[in-house]
Amino acid sequence: MAQAEHWNRRTAAKAAGAAIVGAVGASLASSESRGAEAATTPKGNVKQSLCRWCYNGIPLEKLAAAAKGMSYQSIELLTPAEVPVVQQAGLTCAMLSGADAINRGFNRKEHHDQLEKDLGEHIEFAAKNGLPNVICFSGNRNGMSEEEGLDNCTAGLKRIVGLAEKNNVTICMELLNSRVDHGDYMCDRTPWGVELAKRVGSPRFKLLYDIYHMQIMEGDVIRTIRDNKDYIGHYHTGGNPGRHEIDETQELNYPAIMQAIVATGYEGYVGQEFIPARDPLTSLAEGFKVCDV
Repeated sequence: MAQAEHWNRRTAAKAAGAAIVGAVGASLASSESRGAEAATTPKGNVKQSLCRWCYNGIPLEKLAAAAKGMSYQSIELLTPAEVPVVQQAGLTCAMLSGADAINRGFNRKEHHDQLEKDLGEHIEFAAKNGLPNVICFSGNRNGMSEEEGLDNCTAGLKRIVGLAEKNNVTICMELLNSRVDHGDYMCDRTPWGVELAKRVGSPRFKLLYDIYHMQIMEGDVIRTIRDNKDYIGHYHTGGNPGRHEIDETQELNYPAIMQAIVATGYEGYVGQEFIPARDPLTSLAEGFKVCDV
């Protein structure tokens, strides 16, 4: 796995790192009391996860303990080596990191051999550990047409989706914006991703619908979710603009969005993927309540 390259997709984390590290001492000192306050019985309609990279300043075992106290059920975008840490805290990993990178994905045939090998190993690890999903990416255009990208991604994914079917693990390709954060990324609109899912033609290949990214690219989030529910296997949150807390500081109405997701019959996880601008654990607890509809 091109780990360094993979995590370069999270370049915003570097900017947030100093703030998180600065807050982490006080945050962890009071995390148990905050967790107790947050651990009122959740409504349970939305299974909530959080994305590890947003909280890299907090040791994973301490983040897991705090998350458990807030009623989160998962920490995601972990490597296989990190999964046992969250399992020991009674959590799962709703989305295992994949074996590719944002700008080096399935739209290039020359990557298919390596992706088949590496992603296959992650699928088998997920199956052995009861994890539902593994992430993947399209790659950047670099002048490639939309149609050629669809053809190449379809061919590459069909090489590996049979293994996912055999192991009851879903491969999820993430939809990302190419306007602000990931310039030239190919899978940057829902219709393109849905067409790819139709061509792959397997219930074990779906889209990771990132609400923050698709608000930037398309808007009309609730209608898009309703119309494409059969092709979405996972969701990510994030406040827009800025990808910070999902509260009154941003333009998305997350309670309404969560209600729309629940109404589709979705039973998977929603991953909190916002970069906290305030105390990270306080923001995580607040984010849980926002999405607990």
